[in-house]
Amino acid sequence: MPEDNRAAEIDLLTLHLQRIYVFPEVAERAIALLRERSAANAYAGLDDQRFAELVTEHLLSVSGDKHLRLLHSVEELPENEDPEWFDEDLYRAEAELSGHGFDRVERLAGNVGLLETTRLFDPDISGAAAAAAMNLLAGTDVLLLDLRRNGGGSPGMVAMLCSYLLEGSVHLCDMYFRAEDRTRQSWTLPYVPGPRFGHSKPVYVLTSAQTFSGAEELAYNLQQLERATLIGEVTKGGAHPGNRQRIGPHLRAAVPAGRSINPVSGTNWEGVGVRPHLELPAEQAFDRAYRLALEHVLGLGETGPRRVIAEQARAALAGLARG
Repeated sequence: MPEDNRAAEIDLLTLHLQRIYVFPEVAERAIALLRERSAANAYAGLDDQRFAELVTEHLLSVSGDKHLRLLHSVEELPENEDPEWFDEDLYRAEAELSGHGFDRVERLAGNVGLLETTRLFDPDISGAAAAAAMNLLAGTDVLLLDLRRNGGGSPGMVAMLCSYLLEGSVHLCDMYFRAEDRTRQSWTLPYVPGPRFGHSKPVYVLTSAQTFSGAEELAYNLQQLERATLIGEVTKGGAHPGNRQRIGPHLRAAVPAGRSINPVSGTNWEGVGVRPHLELPAEQAFDRAYRLALEHVLGLGETGPRRVIAEQARAALAGLARG
């Protein structure tokens, strides 16, 4: 167990904050606090895990930025770790073993589509799975997009999913990076495999207090474009992407280098979360959304091929009422 005041780790962390953190004025306040706490021996004698937890608490108290953290790694980190490097084989294995983040893809009674996604993997790895899911749901009358357990992921997957729900070329988000003083734009894709769900059928997005990062961008994009109705809880509130810097053998700093800027609102959801149109406990969000979806389906008619669909919808509504 270390007995020093962690000055070396604090010096390295503050260097990264000063160099790349997206808000330099916040970085200076965070640096001042960390140095003050280190000088007061607040970190002396702590093991790596508790040290990481306490530093994260101090960073959050100044920044309110949930992406700005010191992380503990059980496995030892390589000394010359490149912050831009990641283990593609491990990432691919994680995607494949988790169904590429698509936990549930289903046509519910009443011709309502359900897409529950728990992580947004990059389209280079998981694009085929995303296309398969969206193709399966393309013929449904309403889509329920469940992000309640989604902790985020790839902006590329956000753009791909949005492309199935919007028409034409749509500007989704800008990402400003301070260190390079550049802005990267995100737009819907000009082509997606298979049929699109379309730009006019109802979409309900389910959220919780655990919905985070890329999943928040997906919900926020659709909300700002007036493409979806959000139902559930205010989301966690993290809009600043970045990379990870080695601080010690078992310590890695997550330092946001960019910030999201929505072209409609001119801002983002950092620190405040995405507020749903219908705010209610997360566990109630599915039933409310499904009820609204079924009511919409019944309004589409009950003759010809829609007769069976209407019967299913009416029976499903009765089941919700009994529940």
